[in-house]
This record gives sequence, structure tokens and C-alpha cells, in this order.
Amino acid sequence: MSLRAVIRGSGSALPQRCVTNAEMTTMVDTTDEWIVERTGIRQRYIAGEGESTSTLATEAARRALEAAGIDAARVDLIVLATATPDQTFPATATMVQHNLGCNGGIAFDVAAVCSGFLYALATADSMIRTGMAKCALVIGAETFSRILDWEDRTTCVLFGDGAGAIVLEAQDVDENDPSAPGVIATRLHADGAHNELLYVDGGPSTTGTVGKVRMKGREVFRHAVTNLASVLREVLDAAGRDAADIDWVVPHQANFRILDATARKLDLPAEKVVVTVDRHANTSAASVPLAYDTAVRDGRIKSGDLVMFEAMGGGFTWGASLARV
Repeated sequence: MSLRAVIRGSGSALPQRCVTNAEMTTMVDTTDEWIVERTGIRQRYIAGEGESTSTLATEAARRALEAAGIDAARVDLIVLATATPDQTFPATATMVQHNLGCNGGIAFDVAAVCSGFLYALATADSMIRTGMAKCALVIGAETFSRILDWEDRTTCVLFGDGAGAIVLEAQDVDENDPSAPGVIATRLHADGAHNELLYVDGGPSTTGTVGKVRMKGREVFRHAVTNLASVLREVLDAAGRDAADIDWVVPHQANFRILDATARKLDLPAEKVVVTVDRHANTSAASVPLAYDTAVRDGRIKSGDLVMFEAMGGGFTWGASLARV
């Protein structure tokens, strides 16, 4: 028997304001047809006054705890992935911790942009396996709209705000049992040589400003398809599974064409891929847990399913994780 991090529940949160492509055409020189054809996006949610990364993260965390049937007092670890924290410091995770009333445990942020949730999941999984934590909240939350250049039609139409969370709990399982629940295998990567392809042109120690998102979309697309297909195979090999064993793939919702191309590279049927990019756009670190919670709540993902999570973010960072839910 050995310790595994088992997913007990999930939750998500979106801002109140939904911005359709039709509304975007009144804000920037674009069309609904242009956006849909290139990205698959039809709408996104944008945070308004009183809404922040911490408020969205807290709401998602509360819903995840409710779904898990676990009291917040039992949470001894919060790992929050975000590129848009409420403040430079302290960590937004500590704000969520205080909002939930579970002060005193471990709480910190991780920054890996769109791969952030995978990095946070791997961190929490490792801490549970080593006994440092017994019950963890893993959260991805963003208010990406606050770092968009709303005059750059190539980027501002792509992103949205939101949050997703899962509750992980330590459980003794027989790792030789293929039906045993929990996180089975994870692989993470980064390559800072590609900084200039997707980045924010500001920061506290360089410009003293927040900065705005800059991206070379064509190059990002090419790297994304190659890197994601590679890391998915890597995780399957580590877990001793085949692509045919996967019940669901929950990918980062960056662009429908990336999702489709990655699935085809692995010979995965489209019906096994959870797609929410049309409704939520790219919510960066929130993307994977938001899509996962959507598919759990609409009945697609069920207890016992084998689920592959995957993402790639700016810089570049990328990773994948396989779990029996």
C-alpha cells in the first residue's frame, strides 16, 4: 500500500459579465467569424468591480469543498496557480486560506501561466505522497483581462477570467491495482529559450509596471502541438497505459485547433476531449480545472474514469498528469 492524492471534489467560478464575440466587435477591429474560425471561441467572462483572482478562487474552492463533503478546517495545504495575483505579495493563496477560515496550514502560489494548474497539482501530489499534507486545495485562478492590451485584436479576443479548484486527499491504495484512484503519473517541462513568443512586457523588477500580454500566435501553435503530444506519451509510458485506456482528456483551453491537432497526433477520438474554449476562452491557469469541473457537473466525467490533464503556457512551460478520479 502507498499514499496517493485522490480527487474528492471540484468547483469553479466565473465573473458575472459574459462578453460575446458580437460585443468584442464593438471594442476592437474584429468579427465573430474571424474569432470562431481561428480559435473556436464564442464568448468569455470578464471580471468587473469587486471581482478579483482571490474572490474567484475562493468561490471555486468553496464549491469544491462542498462537492467533496469536506470542511475547510481539514485543509492543510493550498497551492494556487495564477499569473494575475491580487498583489505582488502576499500570495493570493493566503487570501483564499483566510477567506475559508483554515489559517495555519501551508499556502502559496505557483507561476507557470497556462501550465500553472499542472505545476500546482504536481506540487500538492508530491507533498501528499511524502506526508507533508493530508488534504489539499489545488486552484487555478486568473483575471487575465487585467493584463490584456485591448487594442491588440490578436490577443484580447483570446482570453477570459475564471477559477477552478479540486480537493485532494491522501489515501492508501494498492498501486498494482489499475482501478485504484488518485494521481498516477505526472511530467512537467519548461524551456525559457522561447520567452519572446508568449510573455508579459512588464514586471516589478524590470519596468515597475504590470505590463501586457504579447504573443506570436503561429509559433506558439507549432510548439504547443508538438510539446503536448510528446508529454502525453511520456505520462502514458510512465503509467504503463495506452492512449486507448484514457476515458477523458481535459486539456488547457487555448485554441480549438490546438486541441484538435493534439488529439489527432495521439489518435484520440474527438468525443474523448473536453472542450469548453467556446464558452470560456483561454483562462490560463484556471482553464484545466474549470473544464474539468464543467465536465464533472454535466455528467461526462464519472467516478472511476481515467482522466488525462494537459497544458502548455508561456515561457514555455508544459505538462500532463494522469489520474483515476
